[in-house]
Amino acid sequence: MSIRIRGSGVAAATCAHLLAAADFAVSWDPSERAQVPSIMLSGAALALLRDVYGRPDLFAGKPRVNRRIVKWGEQEPAVLPHDAVIVSGADLQRELARDARTVPPAGACNLTIFAASPIPDENQLVFGDRTGNAARVTLHSDAAAEECRMEALTAGWLFLVPEGAEKGWLLGIGAPLAELLAESRLIAPVLTLEDGAAHPFATAPRLSMPLAGEDWLACGTPALRFDPICGDGTAQAVREAVLASAVVGGIAAGGERTALLVHYRSMLVAAMRRHLDLCARFYAAGGQGEWWRAQTAALVQGYEACTAILARMPEPRFVLRGLALERRSAAA
Repeated sequence: MSIRIRGSGVAAATCAHLLAAADFAVSWDPSERAQVPSIMLSGAALALLRDVYGRPDLFAGKPRVNRRIVKWGEQEPAVLPHDAVIVSGADLQRELARDARTVPPAGACNLTIFAASPIPDENQLVFGDRTGNAARVTLHSDAAAEECRMEALTAGWLFLVPEGAEKGWLLGIGAPLAELLAESRLIAPVLTLEDGAAHPFATAPRLSMPLAGEDWLACGTPALRFDPICGDGTAQAVREAVLASAVVGGIAAGGERTALLVHYRSMLVAAMRRHLDLCARFYAAGGQGEWWRAQTAALVQGYEACTAILARMPEPRFVLRGLALERRSAAA
């Protein structure tokens, strides 16, 4: 069985790694994509990557974030323990693609994994209307190099990610960065914006439908895009790639193609529903103003939409055991 992977990023690299390791004929067509400047990998996300790639020392020497300071809603700033490493988008892509054994595209493929847009018959459901901007900053505080900071404001929120001893990246969601910083009391005092334009990016959660067809499936951000408030985007991309690879393996082993693809779609919709539930809790607690209420309402509507989609789908017939799918009756 031959598989074509279209796109770059964590999901594409992980699919290529797993399927090539399982001796599938894999052709990988990387696409150009804007690199994320810095990524904060939680301890759980890093452990997942190390397990899937069999590399217990992956990113062992990268800068660590040991605590987070959060000012959310009406609460006073809270200092909490944190466990994460900081990697650049380029480093992440290079390390994950390092050992992929692929072949040049040749002939017809049995199935295509779309890890880049567009996907066939794409129809995106977007849950909310908010923009984000990222800007490079210089840090004033030595302590800020080991901590991330998060602050809710009247019409949005700020997230400060360090990048070494003196530099970092500031994410602003909602109002323009200048407006958010003018109100900030937790984050603004420890940084200076560097010269250069802020980089806009999409922040509202998005779900693409139909997610899979008879000879293709979507994986990674073309399938699901998470709000950065949860910090789970990288781990979700890995989980999707593991599931996609297991579906391919099930089809190749003679499993029922339609049932396996339906299972894939339902698991991704369920993942989005969980994400929307988590986000709604964060936004409901972030503020009582019009902006916060609008975002919370959109997230609740999205949760209800995903619930309605799942109600029209059959109950999951498979369970993931390691890197393979088993029928629930056989796994019980």
